[in-house]
Amino acid sequence: MNYGGLPKQFSKFETSKIVLLPVPYDGTSTWIKGADKGPSALLEASANMELYDIETDSEVYLHGIYTSRAVTNNKTPESMVEAVYLKTINYLEDDKFVVTIGGEHSVSIGAIKAHFEKFKNITVLQIDAHTDLRQEYEGSKYNHACVMARVREWCPYVQVGIRSMDIEEKQYTVPGSIFYAKDLDNDDKWMEKALEKLTGNVYLTFDLDGLDPSILPATGTPEPGGLQWYQTLKFLKKVIKKVNLVGFDVVELCPNEENRTSDFLAAKLVYKILSYKFSN
Repeated sequence: MNYGGLPKQFSKFETSKIVLLPVPYDGTSTWIKGADKGPSALLEASANMELYDIETDSEVYLHGIYTSRAVTNNKTPESMVEAVYLKTINYLEDDKFVVTIGGEHSVSIGAIKAHFEKFKNITVLQIDAHTDLRQEYEGSKYNHACVMARVREWCPYVQVGIRSMDIEEKQYTVPGSIFYAKDLDNDDKWMEKALEKLTGNVYLTFDLDGLDPSILPATGTPEPGGLQWYQTLKFLKKVIKKVNLVGFDVVELCPNEENRTSDFLAAKLVYKILSYKFSN
């Protein structure tokens, strides 16, 4: 199954600028299970998208989008992270733009590490309901609750949409670089403030629970009070216009067979981000 249901001429590895890397992993999630089914649900939904993007007046699939074989080395979080890292670094060396689709948020760690090693002057932009700054959780440093704690060891980060964390994580937040969901509606300048914290190269890690569950209920740890669709797109468009987006991931889709709207939103989000990136 390939992203967008694209014909072979637009989905061959050799001629594609973009690589989608599915990571169907759900080994450390702590509430609603099923994120391992997220990549296949996203890919299936993507076949039902219109490939012309009205907003950018573009067809990003013409740049070629290759869907990689899924990473299935997942006996432990550590082995999964290493497998994602190796796959990603190899694709980056082939000069591909890599999009990782999860799977729970821990799948981002290997992808982020690869981009950190490839690109200088990089910041990670996290859209998420949770800070994910636990130093370890349930015996692992590679738990989904520890993603940004690992990022903190490598490079600066900016957090947007946060509305849940453990008290132990508070000491690791960076004042001025964390934008709580409760403050966004009352601050007309929050987007510009966030942009000021970004460096020339940016990696985006997008946990779908950063969105409000009214528009995306199918995620493992939904939190009320999240970002809305057009608010999110407006911000992402500003980010991509200002900085060099070097890669991104979309994670934590936990499909619900009774309601497939979240699957489609996730697939569409990937396409919108790619459209902003490559229409410039």
